[in-house]
Amino acid sequence: MSLALLIDFGSTYTKVSVVDLDQETIVATARARTTVEKNIMEGLLQAKDKAEQQLGCQPEYKYKLACSSAAGGLRIVAVGLVKDLTVEAAKQAALGAGARVLGVYAHELSIQEINEIESAKPEIVLLAGGTDGGNKDVILHNARMMAESIVKPTIIVAGNKVVAEEAKQILTKAGKEALITENVLPELEKLNVIPARRLIRQVFLETIIAAKGLKRAEAFIERILMPTPAAVLNAAQLLSTGCEGEQGLGDLVVVDIGGATTDVHSLAEGLPTRSGVSYRGLPQPFAKRTVEGDLGMRVSATSLLETINQKEFEKLTNVHIDRVKKYINDVHNNYSLLPQDEEELKIETAMATYCAGMAVERHVGTLEVVWTPFGASYVQHGKDLTETPYVIGTGGVIVEHSQPKEILQSTLFNEEDPTLLKPRKPEFLLDESYIMASMGLLAEVEPEKSLRIMKKYIVSIQELGVRSQNSQ
Repeated sequence: MSLALLIDFGSTYTKVSVVDLDQETIVATARARTTVEKNIMEGLLQAKDKAEQQLGCQPEYKYKLACSSAAGGLRIVAVGLVKDLTVEAAKQAALGAGARVLGVYAHELSIQEINEIESAKPEIVLLAGGTDGGNKDVILHNARMMAESIVKPTIIVAGNKVVAEEAKQILTKAGKEALITENVLPELEKLNVIPARRLIRQVFLETIIAAKGLKRAEAFIERILMPTPAAVLNAAQLLSTGCEGEQGLGDLVVVDIGGATTDVHSLAEGLPTRSGVSYRGLPQPFAKRTVEGDLGMRVSATSLLETINQKEFEKLTNVHIDRVKKYINDVHNNYSLLPQDEEELKIETAMATYCAGMAVERHVGTLEVVWTPFGASYVQHGKDLTETPYVIGTGGVIVEHSQPKEILQSTLFNEEDPTLLKPRKPEFLLDESYIMASMGLLAEVEPEKSLRIMKKYIVSIQELGVRSQNSQ
């Protein structure tokens, strides 16, 4: 039996999956509290021991691979020239690399903004600005401001190639760690985020892992490959596009509801699907990730309550708002709390429904009506996901819920707001065994097997319902 041990160091829990590579099955899963503050190995070994108790042995593993979002994940600040262009391109590069974007800044940095960046303490600053051969002044100004600051992160220069080396020299002479990669926006309508993503991941592997106390784990496992969100996006891209020898599913959206954030991944070109609609703005990456830091089930629960309409929430749950506030404050203060009665389950379901719905609303593109002398015309900004055939739900609250479809319904196109280009009639799938991060790791070494396992374990919610009924 050839086995792979796949590990996800989460901010709260360390999760392990054991995969039988020959049978292409998941043979054990377990979790334990992450212990990054003292010795990361304690939590890992506890989870590993639980999994091996299920196996009944302590096997040898062909692969031992890991991803991590422990100790705050990968924290990045993005800086560019124009908010909707180079800044957005830098942000997309950072998000696609699995980072948590602490802030985005446009045009020339001010002293106040430098102070904000210093206070945020990012691990990487992604410094963009100017198309190739375009504006030179802003990126050089921002490099000088960074050079004079007390910021200590690695600075990745990903802007106008004409002055990239000059910007790097300004930074290195000031004692900063600076690296150059290709421009994230070499031309106005040409997005180029892959090289920056690769370099961000390289910096994560070479320097940030040690800073987060994860180096001890590397002596036991083969290697920590990437931040956890990047592993999920890696899995989603493989599931969408397939690989040599195994066909993918095509376009899809993944909704991942966590305790601190709700992440949405879309794998689609997102071009206009209606005739007479023109596209405007920055081109969208095929593999796009967005992160909503105010939409979460535990860490961000109180932020969620501030974001939503409380009267609508009360109406949706039929639970008095005082009870709602108490439950949300309780789970915010104690992440391990679970619903104990029907009212609390209603509140939990409504929280997840809002997280999913609002995160997808922010992720998808929009239609704008533009009036001309010839009448109304339509302009699309962002991705059109109306014809996306699959929406996949993952994250604890969806995976453990008895009616996950109830949560995912909020991601659908709403005729009352047709400007939001959400999926119209997708099939809902469920990451039933919570394997997408693990499969993103396995995809690095065994993509065919990873894809086939996902196709086996990511199931139709309709089929899941039939199985549940048959077992009763």
